[in-house]
Amino acid sequence: MSTYLNPLKPNQHTPYEDIPKDLRDFLNYMGAILNRSPRTVNGYYIDLRTFFRFLVQARGLSQSAAFDEIDIRSVDTAFIGQITQAEIYEYLYYLKNERENEPAARARKLSAVKSFFKFMTVKSNRLSQDPAKDISVPSLKKTLPKYLSLEESIELLKNIQSDFYERDFCIVTLFLNCGMRLVELVGIDLKDFQNDTIRIVGKGNKERLVYLNGACIDALHHYCAARAALPNLQDKQALFVSKRTGKRLGTRRVEQIIERCLQAAGLSGKGYSPHKLRHTAATLMYRHGNVDMLELKEILGHEHVSTTEIYTHINTEKLRQAASSTPLSRMKFQPQSDLPAEPEAGQPPDSKDAGEPE
Repeated sequence: MSTYLNPLKPNQHTPYEDIPKDLRDFLNYMGAILNRSPRTVNGYYIDLRTFFRFLVQARGLSQSAAFDEIDIRSVDTAFIGQITQAEIYEYLYYLKNERENEPAARARKLSAVKSFFKFMTVKSNRLSQDPAKDISVPSLKKTLPKYLSLEESIELLKNIQSDFYERDFCIVTLFLNCGMRLVELVGIDLKDFQNDTIRIVGKGNKERLVYLNGACIDALHHYCAARAALPNLQDKQALFVSKRTGKRLGTRRVEQIIERCLQAAGLSGKGYSPHKLRHTAATLMYRHGNVDMLELKEILGHEHVSTTEIYTHINTEKLRQAASSTPLSRMKFQPQSDLPAEPEAGQPPDSKDAGEPE
């Protein structure tokens, strides 16, 4: 399945040639007007292509038995204008039962459908009715972020095994100290550094400045010296490059590097990933650095502080202190006092206990 992201230029995509014109116009609107990143636009492309393939198949208009080969180029504005709320519900049912999508995936795909119909009705006035307007997004179960403990983080840094040690140590150090996303890390250029700060381009092409601590500056110093000595450096602006090709590392390659480092540290198989290292950075800042929510929001590049508030639920030390604050916390176990033995079944109780006169 093509995703149309240009592997040579990750910030660009090739023309979308296998989708309807209305959908192509919507994607152009998302990229050019709303300034969404190519990766985000490509996600909308994949999700909406699935939506229209489902509709073409459900209406019996496809000649192909394979779902991924259904041609949707003939879908026009009239076809889209006939889409009903019931069909969207059928699509959500299909995602859950046929494709076994989790609630988060279904919510994302419904969000793409709702955004598309908003474009068709409000932004471009191509349709008068929005069938997705009153459909609620599937409820999501809130889960706490998974993260490495301080001890595990130190163990990971002590067990970097690599044929390019300086680079991989620097990658892990930046993940654990700066809390950046995977796609943000691979997109860093040398020009993004100034003194003790780094310019990071996050979701929606929004820029933020993150300050580098001593560990990051030291790791970058050693890596940049090793990088400069590479005989075949191709992407001269890219920070993290392949030792073999000299080209910018991709997200999948960094995932492999992190997995290898986790395995060397005995942390493999625990569900850790580059994104979990981001959670780790945020958790360590909150628990050990006394960083407040607004500061953490800026560091992580969250749009709303409500997203950052998940880290308020993982400060177990504060919870432990709260549990110990009650005055009853100092009560200790006491042996049971001697009490009269209970009468055996069928025997009358002691006369005094029965209330009889002496």
